[in-house]
Amino acid sequence: MAKLPKKHMARQYGALPFRWFDDKLEVMLITSRDTGRWIIPKGWPIEKLKPRQVAMVEAYEEAGLRGKIFGKKSLGRYRYSKFIEDERPIDCEVTVFAMRVERQLKKWPERSQRETRWFSPEAAAPLLSEPELKTIVLALPTSLEPKAMPVIGPDDRDGVASSVPSRRKKPASCPRKRGVDQ
Repeated sequence: MAKLPKKHMARQYGALPFRWFDDKLEVMLITSRDTGRWIIPKGWPIEKLKPRQVAMVEAYEEAGLRGKIFGKKSLGRYRYSKFIEDERPIDCEVTVFAMRVERQLKKWPERSQRETRWFSPEAAAPLLSEPELKTIVLALPTSLEPKAMPVIGPDDRDGVASSVPSRRKKPASCPRKRGVDQ
């Protein structure tokens, strides 16, 4: 893609959804509607919403995700060319925010148009086309503070691991896992 001055780039905001499952960090990728390529949820600015809020709206609409943006800063930016039918490609710059996923809904607006799947960062990176996004995904583990790494299991309600500690009581004979509230 040709490098254009920043002022000529269209802006988008995206979420890099993550969770901890069986003590391992996972990120969610989704497929694009047109080409089926693996991407992250992203979209155009929405009037009166902050960039991090736009990222959360896109994560809900494109992947049915609920959660919270992690941290006060973005993880970084990447560029790509967006192809729209019968038009010239649009050069876009996407600001990416880490999103700690609390759950995935059973129904969401674009469910029938996309596939969603969890990957380790190392497995996700080669599936992505944009080199800068690959770098962001691979750097995620070091971008997260240790306190954001709870030990959790799958959520019984919807099969998605929650990134909030379980509040269920364990039988007295079960050893406690570090980082899990009892």
